Amino acid sequence: MKRKYPKVIISEEGEKWLDKGQMWMYRNNAVNIDETIENGALVDIITTTGRYLGTGFISKNSHITVRILSKDINEIFDRNFFKRRIQFAYDFRKTVEKENLTNCRLVFGEADELPGLTVDRYNDILVCQISSYGLDKIKDMIYEILLEVLTEDGQDVKGIYERNDIKVRAKEGLPLEKGYWRNINLPTTTIINENGINLSVDVENGQKTGYFLDQKANRVLLRNIAYGKKVLDCFSHTGGFALNAAYGKAKEVVAVDVSQTALDQGYANAKLNNLQGCISFVKDDVFDYLDKCKKGQFDIIVLDPPAFTKSRRTVDHAYNGYKKINMKAMKLLGRGGYLITCSCSRFMETDNFEKMLRESAHEAGVTLKQVSVTQQNPDHPILWTMEETSYLKFYIFQII
Repeated sequence: MKRKYPKVIISEEGEKWLDKGQMWMYRNNAVNIDETIENGALVDIITTTGRYLGTGFISKNSHITVRILSKDINEIFDRNFFKRRIQFAYDFRKTVEKENLTNCRLVFGEADELPGLTVDRYNDILVCQISSYGLDKIKDMIYEILLEVLTEDGQDVKGIYERNDIKVRAKEGLPLEKGYWRNINLPTTTIINENGINLSVDVENGQKTGYFLDQKANRVLLRNIAYGKKVLDCFSHTGGFALNAAYGKAKEVVAVDVSQTALDQGYANAKLNNLQGCISFVKDDVFDYLDKCKKGQFDIIVLDPPAFTKSRRTVDHAYNGYKKINMKAMKLLGRGGYLITCSCSRFMETDNFEKMLRESAHEAGVTLKQVSVTQQNPDHPILWTMEETSYLKFYIFQII
């Protein structure tokens, strides 16, 4: 079959990465790019010897020059192709998240072979983010397919809210914007049910697409050990962990965050579940708050900070931040206490995070007994050929 797409020639170094399974081609691995190629067009990646490596959307502004859709030279990239991919992603969620289909991530970009596309569902609202120039050009078709796939399964979806206000779009040469697709008039808040707990989600102003769905299963792990214990939820945001601790009948729950807006939302969530009398919401810098605590004051301390690093350049600084906060928590927990600690930065790699934990424990004079090690929720799947899809690290230890 004669290929109809323009060709981009990749270097030998880039060739090695793509052969290992990487689905991104970086600009510094491009040997030759025809400047007449339209931005966002489909292109074939070939080696200097003419070997075909994959087809994807080209971005002439981004360091990620090509996001590969397929490495099958016979693939036809029509509407049926995208419907197959979206259907495949949805069927995966029906298998691994069948109890949470109304509040889950339906599409997770590269992990679902739909690079540059994120789709979260909150009841009858889909929230979409597009970070690929080529995908943005065909977004109407993508959105129509999403609604079609869900409707065919009897799911009730009333609209698509675009959260295209992420900074990465600027690197693609795309505008930052948000609002309902086709300007329909629908509410921007809804109440989801996460494992028995009601949570208010603001798709317009909430973090990410409205809520942190990736910690869904991990929050239940806290619930399961919280009974009768005094729990401190650091960086509590809108109270996800604190609510699960209270729901699990903890003796005392304190939620600490520097944002009064987040605390107010956490209190509102507590009221939704008649748990407002079970949680104390404290506005403070977590580092400062821990300095004021006494050893043994809490039986469980949860550390779920925002990403301390969003690039490789600042990993060392982040390492020190993670170490400082974890040492403080370890010293406060008495023998038999539990530390829940995590990182949501993909640049803080697992080996480095675990090295930090070992150093922290040694310097704090404690021993860590592992209870569990998990990652992001299954609706945020990890593609083992792309490290970029693996970012959340979640640990529970007992202090001895």
